[in-house]
Amino acid sequence: MKKFNFFAAALMASCCTFTFVSCDKGNDTPEEEEGLHGYVTEDLTLEAGQTYYLSGSLQVQAPATLTIEPGVTVIARNNGQINYILIEQGAKINAVGTADRPIVLTAEKQSHGAWGGLHICGKSHTNVDGGRGTSEIGNAVYGGSEENDNSGELKYVRLEYTGYSLDEEHEANGLSLYGVGKGTRISYVQAYKGSDDGIEFFGGSVDIDHCVVVDCTDDSFDWTEGWNGNATNIVAYQISSECDCLMECDNNGSDFSATPVSRPTITNATFVGNNSTENTRGLRFRAGTQVILSNALVTGKPKAITLETSETDGSFANDNSTIRNTCISTVFESKWTTGEGSNVTDVTGSYTQTSFTEDGNVIKADLASVLSDNFIGTYENAGAVSANDDWTAGWVRAN
Repeated sequence: MKKFNFFAAALMASCCTFTFVSCDKGNDTPEEEEGLHGYVTEDLTLEAGQTYYLSGSLQVQAPATLTIEPGVTVIARNNGQINYILIEQGAKINAVGTADRPIVLTAEKQSHGAWGGLHICGKSHTNVDGGRGTSEIGNAVYGGSEENDNSGELKYVRLEYTGYSLDEEHEANGLSLYGVGKGTRISYVQAYKGSDDGIEFFGGSVDIDHCVVVDCTDDSFDWTEGWNGNATNIVAYQISSECDCLMECDNNGSDFSATPVSRPTITNATFVGNNSTENTRGLRFRAGTQVILSNALVTGKPKAITLETSETDGSFANDNSTIRNTCISTVFESKWTTGEGSNVTDVTGSYTQTSFTEDGNVIKADLASVLSDNFIGTYENAGAVSANDDWTAGWVRAN
């Protein structure tokens, strides 16, 4: 195993001797522009407490593992390059920090969209045509049939100022999970002030827990291509007026009935919107997706929950989708249902609902008085972060 030990001011010149990471030594690139980039083909460790610089794309290839130890900071250079970290199929990332020593992946330019974020490609399923896809950035293959595929572990990791845009069709989220399997462990991860989505799932079966997205200016959470994992104790918090959905949820935009169908289980979640009159949707379920949602709080959007496409709406009537013990501060809307939906609320031909069933499936509540300190608080056993057990303290940035 190779180890890099860089100090905050500069990189050790010896880094450039490793053939699996290119540092351009001997070229005209000034020393301050050198840093991590290129292809990693052997195990690489970034040592605890050190600061490293990312000067281009860093792509980890099988069977290599990128290990990032507690307290490491990686800073993406503002050098005109496409700076991102990508873990290919069969490779791994083990980035495990602690609450008091989180791993921070950030940028010199401290603004939305400064760099390309973290991308992980696994061997679990995707429902795109042919069962294989390529990542939006890096053109790495993902997909397969290994549902328990293990791409490593992320714990106490904060991703800041991500969302670099190559063009209108190719953008970088904070954390992009492509066909990532259930053997991968993702806990205590934050996406902070990105210009695209915070965390996006492209198929796969990976579970996440204790994850926070703050002020990512497209959607906070996004899924498509058949993701069917679990998400427990998650937070979306929006500040900027341009932030779009709190969750944008698809099965497959080209084929609403593609299989396997997106059907994640979301439990104990807090979603706080930006009160925008233009980006009005909170949880947007569409394109054939199904969902099992419970114990959630949704506020700060004129339309707290919307159902779109007949396939998605119909999944509530046939028991494939449910929403339980969920509190919203505005309205539930369906554009498709013409009868009564048994697993969410009474949805009639009026399409927009401001009254709710008596069994507590969906409760309309004034959540402004419930939540404090941006997103702390629970109501009727719903919500992600209790004031008595603030698991975000010390490592999450909230404003």
